[in-house]
Amino acid sequence: MKRIRLEERIEIYHLLKLNYSLRKIAKKLKRSVSSISYEVKKGGSIEQYNPILSDKRSKRKAKSRRFAKRKIDKNERLKNFIIYHLKEKQWSPEQIAKVWNRDYAKVEGGMTISHETIYAYIYVLPRGSLKRELIKALRQERAYRRKQKRGGKAQRSIENMLSIHERPKEVEDRTIPGHWEGDLIVGKRNQSALGTLVERTTRTVLLVPLKSRDAKHVAEQFAKVIKKLPKEMKLTMTYDQGREMAKHSIITKMTGVKVYFADPRSPWQRGTNENTNGLIRQYFPKGTDFNKVPLKEIKRVQDLLNGRPRKVLNWFTPYEVFDRLVGKCSVKK
Repeated sequence: MKRIRLEERIEIYHLLKLNYSLRKIAKKLKRSVSSISYEVKKGGSIEQYNPILSDKRSKRKAKSRRFAKRKIDKNERLKNFIIYHLKEKQWSPEQIAKVWNRDYAKVEGGMTISHETIYAYIYVLPRGSLKRELIKALRQERAYRRKQKRGGKAQRSIENMLSIHERPKEVEDRTIPGHWEGDLIVGKRNQSALGTLVERTTRTVLLVPLKSRDAKHVAEQFAKVIKKLPKEMKLTMTYDQGREMAKHSIITKMTGVKVYFADPRSPWQRGTNENTNGLIRQYFPKGTDFNKVPLKEIKRVQDLLNGRPRKVLNWFTPYEVFDRLVGKCSVKK
């Protein structure tokens, strides 16, 4: 259906003054109720509705969308940069804009871009496969939260458990790298899992392939991955009180890394890892059977995550920050 015209907006205004309901106005103008409701609410409320201001606002938005498309289409290198990093690297529009402006804008005659312009460009594209692919590539940002069990038997405490409150103070301010947060992402029907580790300072992600959720196996596989790190990056790990970490002493014995445990039902104490798990779910959605995911694919996803520029890292990637702090990036091996 065509956009609402100024004449219709003026009629909406007068009908509102006559106390017509939104449903009656929609019927009179042969528009959907949702369209009329959206039109009125854009102005703030029924009492504040102004047809002239609403029309100007609509034209500004339409002009902005057209400008976004022209700006990007006029620069082939920028267009290819955006499409490549959306489709192949799964970067967000904000990541793309920040890296382009930092590394390429001067070379391209000072042509900068904003993430709002990229979003506008995507949605103003004509219907077709490219539009569908780019919209599909946009990240759905939602908090990852583990289902909490209520009632039932109280959880048994883990033997020789070190509380998060005993953790060195240096962990909190992130000034010293080498402190990790760990977790499991559970697969289809709770029959498979993938271990996740994220370093608090560099946001470097390590994915740990697992054949089972047996505590001994989980601890050995985490230790196997941690052992490959440089010495200065092996300090502590913080985990929740999941029973899969009951054999945490194996990790400490094999790597020297002390394992600390967060309080029950306190995901914010491992916020970096919770956020990272949400990013990982973009590649491995709920229902994934990790027993069927090849090691090569797990490595590919790990590289993609560590190759993304991050706002919290001033738009550098975890790999770049890791390399700057400890030299050669061992996690790429």
